[in-house]
Amino acid sequence: MTKQISRRRTSTSGHPGQPTYGALTPEELQLAARNHSLPLEALSQDITPPGLHYVLTHFDIQFANPDPWHLRIHGAVERSLELSLAALRKYPEITVPVTLECAGNGRSLLSPRPLSQPWVLEALGTAEWSGVPLAWVLAKAGVRPEAVEVVFTGADAGIQGGVQQHYARSLPIREALRPDVVLAYRMNGNDLPPQHGFPLRLVVPGWYGMASVKWLQSIEVVAAPFAGYQQQVAYRYQDNADDGGTPVSRIRVRSLMVPPGIPDFFTRTRFLRHGPVMLQGRAWSGEGAVTGVEVSIDGKWVPAHLEQPAGPFAWCKWTLPWVADPGSHMLACRATDSTGASQPLEQNWNYQGMSNNVVQRVSVTVE
Repeated sequence: MTKQISRRRTSTSGHPGQPTYGALTPEELQLAARNHSLPLEALSQDITPPGLHYVLTHFDIQFANPDPWHLRIHGAVERSLELSLAALRKYPEITVPVTLECAGNGRSLLSPRPLSQPWVLEALGTAEWSGVPLAWVLAKAGVRPEAVEVVFTGADAGIQGGVQQHYARSLPIREALRPDVVLAYRMNGNDLPPQHGFPLRLVVPGWYGMASVKWLQSIEVVAAPFAGYQQQVAYRYQDNADDGGTPVSRIRVRSLMVPPGIPDFFTRTRFLRHGPVMLQGRAWSGEGAVTGVEVSIDGKWVPAHLEQPAGPFAWCKWTLPWVADPGSHMLACRATDSTGASQPLEQNWNYQGMSNNVVQRVSVTVE
């Protein structure tokens, strides 16, 4: 449920204020301090530890007591359900390795810069999510024929774009009934940490992270499209503030490199010794399997070796041996998926700063 309380524009993630040039604003710095991204060196790990996995919290982290907590399933169903965490744990369990990425990843690289959470490149992570298949729970409730969407509401509440709201998103019924969408109560084999949605969250493989609602408290099956703020206003591809835009959904193809060598503390400029170096990184896509990664060394593109991912929506590792000659070099990586989509070489600007999957470039000095 949302409540309009003001016409004031705010600079909170998902609905940026007026784009700007120049230094980060105090509001952006505050958001950057509250949320955190994956250190690029953690790309070397198949599964991201919870403390290194990216976190975006729209409002406040919730600290729930699992004893009185329950999940409500209602709306266009044959029977409403009230399920405790203990009851959910008795249902069939699946574990799905999933790469999640924030839709605003890369926003701060755009010019002018949309005002919101100022991600650079690292708003992602890959975890093994365990829980109950959403389709199984919906089958227990009995979805009625008139159902078109399923609305997921979290316990976190706040104000965004002048609208008081609980964070809520919907999925089309065909997506909600996929066998790999999970109501997760474990992350990497342990209970969800508070920042990742304890006691229960939704995980939607292949979609940007905004769809995977945390601190889940309600699932409503509806017979008309959901018109909540996070669906109709936030997370849309727009050319300008007056453009109604189109909704953000699946993750665009992307790759990242583990920066080789060692960094300068402040600038993060990379330094390494001359000789053989194994370049490595990860690639992923929510639209189709990654079919190739190319690595550019001073403008010359060569194919990298791809390894098998842990699952259809988990990142895959890529590697490329390189003999580093003394001097300054520019490295880059570019992924392609089975739909034929490749990462752009130049930034694609949009008003909310969504899905900026431009190729990563890493400057290194070989001594």
